[in-house]
Amino acid sequence: MAEAPSRARIFHQLHEAGCFVIPNPWDLGSARRLVEFGFPALATTSSGFAWSLGLADNHATLEDTLAHLRLIAQGVPVPVNADFEGGFAVEPEKVAANVTAATATGIAGLSIEDSTGDPAAPLFELPLALERIQAARRAVDDSGTGVLLTARSEGFIVGRPDLAETIRRLTAYAEAGADCLFAPGIRTPSDIAAVVSAVAPKPVNVLVGGDFTTVARLAGAGVRRISLGGALARVAWTGFLDAAREISAHGTFTKLEGAVPYSEMNAAFLR
Repeated sequence: MAEAPSRARIFHQLHEAGCFVIPNPWDLGSARRLVEFGFPALATTSSGFAWSLGLADNHATLEDTLAHLRLIAQGVPVPVNADFEGGFAVEPEKVAANVTAATATGIAGLSIEDSTGDPAAPLFELPLALERIQAARRAVDDSGTGVLLTARSEGFIVGRPDLAETIRRLTAYAEAGADCLFAPGIRTPSDIAAVVSAVAPKPVNVLVGGDFTTVARLAGAGVRRISLGGALARVAWTGFLDAAREISAHGTFTKLEGAVPYSEMNAAFLR
């Protein structure tokens, strides 16, 4: 298995040309199975991980998240990007301290969001948001790990779907040192093209949580990275819930038919 600095270099190289899908496992088992499909990198999902703990998204602790990052990053041979939410702090210096801790887990990249969690004021004011990205940048550089820094502007998923403001923020984050830019929630070809053009030549991540596009279309638009967020976790939960509801309500077991065979699953984890 490649060492963490080597995987960080590989992760940077993936962002230099072309387009790749970075799926989001929620535990080590799902991560290892995704590696079997040849994905060149993986990313954690705050929502999928939180649900696995019986928590709502953004309610896992920093300590639990760091342990999760360590488990995934050290358990697979490909680069792992951390969904590091908002850095688990508001103040830039605390964001920096937490980013420093994250870089020591073996991850190859991490993202920092500009959402506050406050519905009345869902985005940090731009000056503070910039200070937070700058602090994360300094922490990564000081760590010497080469971790790739992604800056996320969350307007489209927190009730502020303003393309001009999103672009203003992303371009500012790029100038502040973000390596990759990400606006979860943008879906239309024109919005995606506008973001890609605005931050070029820096790479853009697009979140796909449903059937609204294809890898080929996003690649043609100049998107470098496609993530799935909690979508794979939701697909897994859908199968689980459908079967449990049928058993509970009807006493029948038809949803269990067609499940992945025990032999396949068990063989996948024999070491």
